[in-house]
Amino acid sequence: MTLPNDYIEEEEEGFEHYAFTVYPGQEPMRIDRWLMHRIAHASRTKIQAGITSGAVQVNGNPVKSNYKTKPRDHIRIILPDEPRDTEVYPEDIPIEVVYEDDAVAVINKHAGMVVHPGCNNYNGTLVNALLFHFGNLPQKDARHRPGLVHRIDKDTSGLLVVGKLDEALSHLGKQFFDHTIERKYWALVWGEPKEDSGTIEGYLARDPKDRRKSKHFEDPEDGKIAITHWKIVERFHFLTLIQCELETGRTHQIRAHMAHFGHPLFSDEMYGGRQILKGANLPRFKQFIHNNFELFPRQALHARVLGFVHPITGENLRFEQELPADFTDLLQRVRLYSDKLM
Repeated sequence: MTLPNDYIEEEEEGFEHYAFTVYPGQEPMRIDRWLMHRIAHASRTKIQAGITSGAVQVNGNPVKSNYKTKPRDHIRIILPDEPRDTEVYPEDIPIEVVYEDDAVAVINKHAGMVVHPGCNNYNGTLVNALLFHFGNLPQKDARHRPGLVHRIDKDTSGLLVVGKLDEALSHLGKQFFDHTIERKYWALVWGEPKEDSGTIEGYLARDPKDRRKSKHFEDPEDGKIAITHWKIVERFHFLTLIQCELETGRTHQIRAHMAHFGHPLFSDEMYGGRQILKGANLPRFKQFIHNNFELFPRQALHARVLGFVHPITGENLRFEQELPADFTDLLQRVRLYSDKLM
């Protein structure tokens, strides 16, 4: 019998994440053989490489190939993503186009949509939709990301630019490389920062304890430079609405930086934001927060402002996208609760 898995896709570059629990009646079996039966498209070589690198863990600990599975073992495995198809197909999926001309398009991506194929999402992505709406698009490499020079997480909403011509894609890519793109996000975070603004600077890399996540390091040898400028938009006693401006663009940069800063994003389960971190002693607060977790089950992050130089005309373009309804409703509930405490 094949076990279900708790695969989680979080826009991590090129990796597939699986979690299994061994059935109580399962006979002992070598871990490499066991995984071969559970992950259909994974080769024995790929699994062996994962075991050797420590990417296969049983009950939180790395194991060797000869480890024999036991009933109720909890198994996690992280494997390099290998797309099952070399072609990405157009799909008639509605998208919100904020701006379009012959060279570029700006999209307001809705929360819940994966940006590009990979990590077990081979269809239903924004790229599939872009190919349907715009036809063939250029790509800077062979990683199934036509038209894309950047992305935002699946459960983050907001603005994203698409290059429709080779020249446009190359020019936009250089702007991102040079950090001249204007990108401002709004986020609702736990707690109240003491200052009204600040900068978080350090080095981000995959968390060695959980490779789905990014982690802040102080040593430049441990990661890539990451700089986030933030300022407060509105305070709510126990939560704070902030604006984050990216100087660099690393995987999960804002989410990892704010968690490191001690103010994780509201409802961001991966980075600790689905715990009650402030205000637990306030009247009926726990029920209020849990209700909002149910109504807003994603990280409270929205890509609000996007500015760049048009790759053909040289014109400075700047777009601002208001918060989506779920985010606006969350803020209204938080604001009303906070006002009652005044």
